[in-house]
Amino acid sequence: MKHELEFKEISKNFAGVPALQHISFSVSEGEVLALVGENGAGKSTLLKILNGDYQPSEGSYLLDGEERHFVSPNEAISAGIGLIYQERQMFDELSVAENIYVGRLPEKRKVVDRRELNRRAAEIIAEFGLPIKPETKVKELSVAMQQMVEIMKVYSRNPRVIAFDEPTACLSDKEAEVLFALIGRLKKKGLIIIYVSHRMNEIFRLADKIVVLKDGCFVAMHDKKDTDENSLVNQMVGRPIGSMFADQMVRERRKETALWVEGLSGKAFSDISFALRKGEILGFFGLVGAGRTELMRAVFGADPITAGTIEVHGIRQNIDSEQKAIRLGIAYCSEDRKNEGIIPLCSVKENMSLVILKKLCSGMFIRGKKEQSFAKENVEKFRVRTSSIDKKIYQLSGGNQQKVLLARWLAMDPEILILDEPTKGIDVGAKSEIYRMIHEVAAQGVAVIVVSSELPEVIGLSDRIYVMRNGRIAGEVDRKEAQEERILRYAMLEEMEG
Repeated sequence: MKHELEFKEISKNFAGVPALQHISFSVSEGEVLALVGENGAGKSTLLKILNGDYQPSEGSYLLDGEERHFVSPNEAISAGIGLIYQERQMFDELSVAENIYVGRLPEKRKVVDRRELNRRAAEIIAEFGLPIKPETKVKELSVAMQQMVEIMKVYSRNPRVIAFDEPTACLSDKEAEVLFALIGRLKKKGLIIIYVSHRMNEIFRLADKIVVLKDGCFVAMHDKKDTDENSLVNQMVGRPIGSMFADQMVRERRKETALWVEGLSGKAFSDISFALRKGEILGFFGLVGAGRTELMRAVFGADPITAGTIEVHGIRQNIDSEQKAIRLGIAYCSEDRKNEGIIPLCSVKENMSLVILKKLCSGMFIRGKKEQSFAKENVEKFRVRTSSIDKKIYQLSGGNQQKVLLARWLAMDPEILILDEPTKGIDVGAKSEIYRMIHEVAAQGVAVIVVSSELPEVIGLSDRIYVMRNGRIAGEVDRKEAQEERILRYAMLEEMEG
């Protein structure tokens, strides 16, 4: 009998608001089924129902023809379900090996057998071809490497069904290739694979079948060979997208320098110099580990600098804290949304108003009506999909969390806006909206830095592009001369020559 997973009329409501409505489809062993749709379409919710995190309001799911009902993730794991969550589920203070085998640590005389634990972990690490050690604490790894540890943890359990929720959002091209090869092996072994991604090239490379969801409803199921990217996008967002950069406004490139960085050195970068003008969008590109994020954190005062100077509007500044940066009109939207962006247990409203509380206060107290009005206005402006501004932000999709963070930083009317991977894990419709907002704030004279791992995004948005490699500036490219091949050569030159 061929193994099969089937969803039958699955519905899920949160506080009476439907997140999923009568979802039905099936996937068989040895198949990769891609699940696509805008943020808030219900993709992650459906996976969490399968994994026992949520219980369906209606409907059921069947594994090999048997109706199942997992009341917890542990029960789902025992039945052979593996889920790679969009947000990492790691223990930062534990080692790589401990995270991979958490809950299954090998013992010897009732004590953890660390030699055996590290040996097992080393075998999986070698299979993945990663440059990390079993003994290393997870907190010491990059975001990308932490994601790979998460994947190894699920892989080590030998699941029958494995679901990937945006697994490549923070992986380099090389790391993604390792993952794609692994998925190919899992497919040959006969596993049932569900793959959620906003990246169309990945969908058409990996998937056998594609299911489209919109607003919690089933739209269509396609064999890959019978559809194309434009058709999927139209079904996902209900309108043709065309080129996401075609309608960008023409902006005046001003002469006034908003930010001047000279000879800056710090953690993972050295001797960095660049200028950022008012009303300019400056792109930073580089492979994972190039030092882009570390540089931006230092400019924002989140990490110390060891050499060099920073000038803001022509005045030299010692930016030794994030609070100092904010007072100078610098806003920074981090790539690590979970750990450095959202406050999970606070509401959408509270997360959104965090940096402008003084403006919302009367004396020592927050003016509740003013805060509510501010939050409602920005939820509508940024098209945040939430049933209430009082909803806990961790209950929102990753893309909607990102919109809340953008609303937060733009609310302070920054003069310099640093966006680190602003569209990571965000669907094509929301990306177009965010690109429009970036151009709008730049047109108002705000100096913008966009750090991105997506070349089309960097090229489409930026007036100029700095390419980083091994913690240094490898090249500068003007918009008129921006070509993917040239930028990649700057980013990869040493590796290509080696």
